[in-house]
Amino acid sequence: FKQKTAYEIGVRLVGSEMCIRDRRSAFIYLANGVHSLNYQITKPGKDYQFSRSLKPLEKFRNTITPISGLHHPGSLGHHHNCIDIFLTGAKIGAAHRNTISVDQKMAQVSGQHTRYPSMEIALTQGSLAWTADGVQLPAQRRCSQIFASLFEEPKGGIAAQRKALRRKASVLDDNLAEVRTLSQKMSAADKGRLDQYLTSVREAEISTRRADAWLDTPLPKISEADRKRTNRDIAKTQAGDYFRTVYDLMVLAFQADVTRVSSLMFARAGSNRSYREVSVPDGHHGLSHHQGRESNLEKIRRIDRFHVEQFAYFVERLKSVKEGDGTLLDNCMILYGSGISDGNRHNNENLPLVLAGRGGGSIDTGRHIIYDQETPACNLFVSMLQRAGASVDSFGDSTGALRYLTT
Repeated sequence: FKQKTAYEIGVRLVGSEMCIRDRRSAFIYLANGVHSLNYQITKPGKDYQFSRSLKPLEKFRNTITPISGLHHPGSLGHHHNCIDIFLTGAKIGAAHRNTISVDQKMAQVSGQHTRYPSMEIALTQGSLAWTADGVQLPAQRRCSQIFASLFEEPKGGIAAQRKALRRKASVLDDNLAEVRTLSQKMSAADKGRLDQYLTSVREAEISTRRADAWLDTPLPKISEADRKRTNRDIAKTQAGDYFRTVYDLMVLAFQADVTRVSSLMFARAGSNRSYREVSVPDGHHGLSHHQGRESNLEKIRRIDRFHVEQFAYFVERLKSVKEGDGTLLDNCMILYGSGISDGNRHNNENLPLVLAGRGGGSIDTGRHIIYDQETPACNLFVSMLQRAGASVDSFGDSTGALRYLTT
């Protein structure tokens, strides 16, 4: 294989108007790991066989890249909190603090071109996104709330929204001034915590001023059919309907160029939601500790395949949108996976990862790539960041860019 340079990755595609800044990226997290024996693909290269769990993706063979062998060294031996570093590669433990996630690093590049630098969605509390100071970004859950933020005018009109934003900015300014005065009387340890707080306030201030500036830009128009399909709330018990509607919203956000970076967290590790749509009334987390019981294993297989089927719907929707000389999927990098490979053994090695999309022509898809077991997942993030236009050679605990994504 011949590794392409960062320049070759970043140039415009011949015969296409799409360039590096038009690439979209999404990160999707599956809680509690998978049943490895039915999930893992074993043969490398182009003529690999799809596993039982990944079979719904077979019709997209030419536009996806299953990846094996990667792990996060900082999460080895951990289970429920490995989700917190899934996109950061930081170390887990009381002595360590989280850092910026790969999606937010991408948002620093593409966010200047879009209404929202990134979009965070989570069915439960928290999100996959973290700032450089280790602050977890909040996420949206309700589909109607997500729709409104993307496509509806603010309540009360633009003038009222601008007044509210400027009032908020004024409060933030006053807050910063007061805190700086108090900092003169603080200890070194307290000042460290204060610096983290001040960073959060400054980021809120930037976000507020940014929202003010975008008020003068008209919101994108969408069809009535898209509005009816996505502008609604769905009960948590209707998992498939909810997942597909969220995926539809992500497609619309990318298509309308409202944002170019998104993350989706179905649940935190330890989530015990049931999946009655596939005849699994038991809790997911409890089943992940299957202890080899066939009845539990079969239910885990159903859950794994159910999630992959929803992801396949997302891939299909992205592929259906024409863009330039190709499709929206061609200009995307969509990472689907988990921070746990086997929930029963709390195993964090050989993470189950699938990368969908061609990254604007910078990824040679249609192959299953197996890496050495010592390869950090952050090497993949370096390669994705480079393809998203970030001038980086490292990220987290990476040892370099991931080889073989291009031939």
